[in-house]
Amino acid sequence: MLHGIDVSAFQSTAYETDGSSFVFIKATEGHSYVNPRLTAQTKTGRAAGLVVGFYHFLWPGDITAQAEYFVSKAPEKAGDLLAVDWETTGDGTHASNAEKDSFIRKVKSLRPNNRVLLYTNRNFWLTIDKTSYAGDGLWIADYVTAGKPRIKADWKFHQYTSDPHDKDVADFTTKATLKTWAASA
Repeated sequence: MLHGIDVSAFQSTAYETDGSSFVFIKATEGHSYVNPRLTAQTKTGRAAGLVVGFYHFLWPGDITAQAEYFVSKAPEKAGDLLAVDWETTGDGTHASNAEKDSFIRKVKSLRPNNRVLLYTNRNFWLTIDKTSYAGDGLWIADYVTAGKPRIKADWKFHQYTSDPHDKDVADFTTKATLKTWAASA
């Protein structure tokens, strides 16, 4: 099991990388938000030799525009991971299952050489999701023992705590295996 973290504008640009093999960085949200720390946080991850991923917080509506916005702002490099963050928005709504699926497919068509993942929490996966479509892999949030999410589906990444920050594990035996998988989209 490999360890990593995910960061957003709430975390430092000089986040701790010791013991990590990967980092997911919030890039965008909706149609207009870009993480103001995106460039610096990306530099920190790359300098530490981490597998770097970027995610977009999905809002309902105009999925094509959101996908295009995300790929226009997320750095483009072979071996980087891309993900959609599908959960309840700040106004209590959420993108539909069909919108989530459409976003993943659109991002994959725009960036065919990158792996595209679904990030969601256990509740969404078990009660909102109707297709089990997670693109190239599922990144599941369930705050239990690392690597033991309470789902039956195969998963690639597991966010197991948010204290003191979001910590994750990856279901890969070595960092080299993760890098190979990430680069073989």
